[in-house]
Amino acid sequence: MKAFVLCKLAPGQEQTVMHDIRAIEGVNEVFLVFGGWDIILSAEAETMDKLSNLIVSKVRAVPGVSETETLVTTNI
Repeated sequence: MKAFVLCKLAPGQEQTVMHDIRAIEGVNEVFLVFGGWDIILSAEAETMDKLSNLIVSKVRAVPGVSETETLVTTNI
């Protein structure tokens, strides 16, 4: 399973949060962006349960991450 995760951050935490998120196993890429979201990352796991755990227990647990939205990819 692959997903893109949009993250909003606490002001001034961008560099620290990017460093912490890049260290999470299963996170492939991290991009700092302008607009309604501060970071977009791609993540991958073997199952939906593992992907959910990665996002909820690891990404959202990073200090400075205030909100996330997950976009799960599909092969239609």
